[in-house]
Amino acid sequence: MDTTLQDPLVGQVLDGRYRVDARIAAGGMATVYRALDTRLDRVLALKVMHPTLAVDGSFVERFIREAKSVARLDHPNVVQVFDQGTDGSYVYLAMEYVAGCTLRDVLRERGAVQPRAALDILEPVLAALGAAHRAGFVHRDMKPENVLIGDDGRVKVADFGLVRSVDTVTSTTGAVLGTVSYLAPEQIEQGTTDPRVDVYACGVVLHEMLTGEKPHSGDSPAQVLYKHLHEDVPPPSALVPGLPYALDELVASATARNPDVRPHDAVALLGQVREARRALTEEQLDALPPQALTAEHDNAEDRTSVIPRSLTVPRPLPAHEELPAGGGVQHTSRLQAPPVPPVPSRRPRRLVLTVVAAVLAVFGVGAGIWYINSGQFTKVPPLLSKTEAQAKDRLRAAGLDVGQVERAYNDTVKRGTIISTDPAPGARIRDHDSVTLTVSLGPETVNVPDLAGQPLAEAQARLKADGLEPGMVTREFSEDIPRGSVIATTPQAGTRRHAGSAIALTVSKGSPIDVPDVTGKDLDEARQKLTDAGLKVKVAPERVHSDQDKGKVAAQSPDDGTRAAEGDTVTLTLSKGPEMIEVPDVVGSSVDDATERLEARGFEVDEDRGLLGLFGDTVKKQSVEGGDKAPKGSTITITIR
Repeated sequence: MDTTLQDPLVGQVLDGRYRVDARIAAGGMATVYRALDTRLDRVLALKVMHPTLAVDGSFVERFIREAKSVARLDHPNVVQVFDQGTDGSYVYLAMEYVAGCTLRDVLRERGAVQPRAALDILEPVLAALGAAHRAGFVHRDMKPENVLIGDDGRVKVADFGLVRSVDTVTSTTGAVLGTVSYLAPEQIEQGTTDPRVDVYACGVVLHEMLTGEKPHSGDSPAQVLYKHLHEDVPPPSALVPGLPYALDELVASATARNPDVRPHDAVALLGQVREARRALTEEQLDALPPQALTAEHDNAEDRTSVIPRSLTVPRPLPAHEELPAGGGVQHTSRLQAPPVPPVPSRRPRRLVLTVVAAVLAVFGVGAGIWYINSGQFTKVPPLLSKTEAQAKDRLRAAGLDVGQVERAYNDTVKRGTIISTDPAPGARIRDHDSVTLTVSLGPETVNVPDLAGQPLAEAQARLKADGLEPGMVTREFSEDIPRGSVIATTPQAGTRRHAGSAIALTVSKGSPIDVPDVTGKDLDEARQKLTDAGLKVKVAPERVHSDQDKGKVAAQSPDDGTRAAEGDTVTLTLSKGPEMIEVPDVVGSSVDDATERLEARGFEVDEDRGLLGLFGDTVKKQSVEGGDKAPKGSTITITIR
């Protein structure tokens, strides 16, 4: 029996208007249903907030904000919001129904796509984001799960207006690891969200489309976040040799760690994408990625009979299908073959037939047909939300074996019931093959411990022992907390967070010290003065010319008056004395010529005219004779008669 039949909303009419026909997907914040607008007689997607969250004003506000934000974006590549309302404990959005798949579905099955297909997908995404950016909105959560590809090949962007909380971003579930993979450095470090964070995410998505791999990976979200902050996104050609340099440049521009170097919004990046496309040859655009080359074989044992079908019939996801990453919800139908967006009219459509054929070959279907079971294969039965015992019974009844049973924490799936299967429900599988089950342990949350006053290493060990991850470390001066010990955590002690969440630590630099001025002093005297202040001393290997006498301190870093912590190092640069410059002979020259020549050599010039030289213009004498040397910057007096 389909699990949609167990959903209390299926079959009901919300607000006297929307008849709920089937559940499409379920996420941490809402469930999406396929519904019929009985007034306008049209199919749409109904996103309904979980009743347990509807009592939280902040969640409802966020939900309604999404509706208002997207409703103002009238763009063909944005999933439209038609209506927003409440019915008892249900808060809902009525949205455009997109029968198709997500870009994540394509990448999961295909790995990488051809450059032409990647650009054909990226361009409408940037057009949608560009409209949002020019309207004053930032998406904040661009990723393949939020790129929908319809049956007709149109590309649409979903889940505008969402604002992610810190604990959502740092959760250790695989789904959220997908989310942190697209965060810009300034989002992580400062919480900054302007259009350039969407530009960065689109650059990461382009890298993933071209290579089939996320640019940064790690065993924990903290590792991924660290790489975003400290490592550049590698060029796609490093993973797929032969990719054109223009695509490497495009990814590098969009994913620059310094936001000031990136295109300022999606419209600017779209211009760069079109320039890159024009720079590529047809062969470069249609080059197959390495994975596709092995996907075009013909296995006789996999052949099955085919029957025609209409491409206009809505094909909803199984009601038990789980949502993609990030807590948002999608409303696409899983395709047998994710379509590649149509090529714009400026290029012949036949140029992308190889792209479509390659993707369809991987999914094992052709245009306008679907495969039926030939007898050697069966499908994984719907098992989500079933108990472990029920799931095992269903697998055996379907002629399949129970494989490994894994267990994982989950905030929305009841303890003891199935979170996911591998292969997924509905997937085609050989008779008697095994299916891996993942069983929910229920939600897991942890109290952030009080670490104030603990040394950093001990605090980090305590976090790991409590099931949390040490996050970013910032340092501040403190009069009360010893140097190297924790001042506070973010979030603060006592807050409950999901296990594996990263906890930021603020560590004491100790009491501040005003760096004394030691320029012009002997090295020994300068060293003693700085040491007495609690600072360390380093002497620069190179000496410099300066106004200070030879061997004296010419410069220090940091400068005097700067606040430093106990144990910080001050670097001293010693003087070689002033630079000695040969003085030109200007006797007999005019005043202007003499002044120009002396100043060109780095000297100051002083005129001595006396009574006899008031109206003269010829240099009769100079204080340092021509050919002798004088310190650079010193004053040469010229006597005029």
